[in-house]
Amino acid sequence: MEEPQKNDATTVGPEDDPLKSTGPQISVSEFSCHCCYDILVNPTTLNCGHSFCRHCLALWWVSSKKTECPECREKWEGFPKVNILLRDAIEKLFPDAIRMRFEDIRQNNDIVQSLAAFQKYGNDQIPLTPNTGRVNQQRGGGFFSGVLTALTGVAVVLLVYHWSSRESEHDLLVHKAVAKWTAEEVVLWLEQLGPWASLYRNRFLSERVNGRLLLTLTEEEFSRAPYTIENSSHRRAILMELERVKALGVKPPQNLWEYKAVNPGRSLFLLYALKSSPRLGLLYLYLFDYTDTFLPFIHTICPLQEDSSGEDIVTKLLDLREPTWKQWREFLVKYSFLPYQLIAEFAWDWLEVHYWTSRFLIVNAMLLSVLELFSFWRIWSRSELKTLPQRMWSHFWKVSTQGLFVAMFWPLIPQFVCNCLFYWALYFNPIINIDLVVKEVRRLETQVL
Repeated sequence: MEEPQKNDATTVGPEDDPLKSTGPQISVSEFSCHCCYDILVNPTTLNCGHSFCRHCLALWWVSSKKTECPECREKWEGFPKVNILLRDAIEKLFPDAIRMRFEDIRQNNDIVQSLAAFQKYGNDQIPLTPNTGRVNQQRGGGFFSGVLTALTGVAVVLLVYHWSSRESEHDLLVHKAVAKWTAEEVVLWLEQLGPWASLYRNRFLSERVNGRLLLTLTEEEFSRAPYTIENSSHRRAILMELERVKALGVKPPQNLWEYKAVNPGRSLFLLYALKSSPRLGLLYLYLFDYTDTFLPFIHTICPLQEDSSGEDIVTKLLDLREPTWKQWREFLVKYSFLPYQLIAEFAWDWLEVHYWTSRFLIVNAMLLSVLELFSFWRIWSRSELKTLPQRMWSHFWKVSTQGLFVAMFWPLIPQFVCNCLFYWALYFNPIINIDLVVKEVRRLETQVL
């Protein structure tokens, strides 16, 4: 008796089990991008359902500036994310192909820059749905935008306060002949020598010492009544500064605002030169302004051992000798590797004179140091060290030609425009540099990912 045949529709062998069988061989073409027609790398799925390589989508967005699908032209909503499930599946199925594609992508600068710009665009978008903690960490754009807005507001308030509280540049003693000083102006000159000068303020006022009388006073008269300046270092500081006043006929500049009033063009040039090229800016001071600016600078940032006695900075800078070899050695090391630190140290010593301005300079110097470090890291990571001499020469030529251009057309620039540029570089550049540092950090994170 024949056995009944088994029904094929109900009989499933182990080899026919869909959970155990791999079925037909899966090829790379089934996971290809419709932009590059190669295997999908970091597949990004849009609202329409189409998936593309993330770098292909970034290149499409950079070139077209359109938030729409490259295939069906349907606009996407929000910011496209990587399809994690599809990405993991492709990487497990075709690890060698994915590895080769990643190497090609990392070596293509256009792709790297497009990905960075695409990611920045995504960070700047306002999400339509509540963020998780992970998304908040990646975004960060709203937080830093708020910080920059707050800092800009603070800078504007400080600038308005500075303009309203400070006397006009034309009323400063650096523009007025010593013989025309009043008794009050003589006291103002005296007090700028240091806090210790307040001890003798009332004595000069009671004697009504004006500019003419000040020019006739000698060391012997200062040591006797009614002035009675018994401290020899105080008497010496007053006499040294008095000799400078006699030689110049006016008060020499002793702070940032007085220096700007006397040298408006040079102060603006130095401010921008020390920001964009501190090494060339300091070299300029050494070659063309050695006595008045470079000597006080190097004695401030690289003081002698005997100078660290807590004496007022203005008093210390009145008697400047030639720097020692030890000072030069310390200066050259910092000049070569940490030029912005020199500016920060100089601003730090002037905190008592320029409270808020010195803090803006210090923060700006720190930010510029970070940006310079990022620049060197970019050259190193791209194996472009051979191009460093060419880059340095191009930078030197650019800064030199810009400086020459400004020097030629300086008399034609309105003073109001110069003041705006000066205060912009002084107070608003640190705020801009904060944003640049954040962008560099995000770009580095994008390259690592």
